[in-house]
Amino acid sequence: MILRKMFSRAWLLTTLLVLAGTAFCARMGIWQLDRLEKRREFNAQVESMRAAEPLDLNNNLPSDIGLMEWRAVTVSGEYDLENQVVLRNQNNGDQYGYHLITPLLFDGGAVLVDRGWIPADGNSAPEDWRKYDELGQVIVTGQIRIGQALPIFGGVADPELSSGQTRLDAWNNFNVERIAKQIPYPILGVYVQPNADDENSAPPIAFQPVVELTEGSHFGYALQWFSFATILFIGYPFYLRKQKQTS
Repeated sequence: MILRKMFSRAWLLTTLLVLAGTAFCARMGIWQLDRLEKRREFNAQVESMRAAEPLDLNNNLPSDIGLMEWRAVTVSGEYDLENQVVLRNQNNGDQYGYHLITPLLFDGGAVLVDRGWIPADGNSAPEDWRKYDELGQVIVTGQIRIGQALPIFGGVADPELSSGQTRLDAWNNFNVERIAKQIPYPILGVYVQPNADDENSAPPIAFQPVVELTEGSHFGYALQWFSFATILFIGYPFYLRKQKQTS
């Protein structure tokens, strides 16, 4: 009888809305569980790479280096200061600026290095960045990072090169693959993020992001969404039965 009433002409629209709401809540619960699984995979990746021995690129250049994000790394070589670029929308405290990205040439290859923050004021063109030149052999110690191929939510995509244009000097996203296309030699598909030096207050100022290895609130949110779905799916027939009894 309840089933017949649910799909009667008087209650059909309400029933369909309840079923749609139940499906939506269940899907949101599954989405939160998916996010939880991805978070666990991320945490496992970070923990396993941080437990690994530091990688010396001068002596060992793995073919699967793109799977080694967050692993400690060291490399020595010389900066190619002619092909450096900057990453926009970077802050140092409340100061707006850029990150200076420079290719490092070493025996066996080349890799981009995020040398750190520089102020926006007075650094609008490549020639302005030359005051931060580090000449000769340098040793860079930090972590392997894989960059960001797509803009984050609300971010701005980088434009394609127009006719006759050979490079972009300033980027919105650290897209290693696209930046590599404007460099006249092969370069690794990862970049090196140097360790921060608390005693260095002169640009470029290196930094390391704070990574929280927690599972967040995804499981709790999933339970909430599944609870909403259950309330709708089970509570609706009881509501109809009560309506029948009071009518």
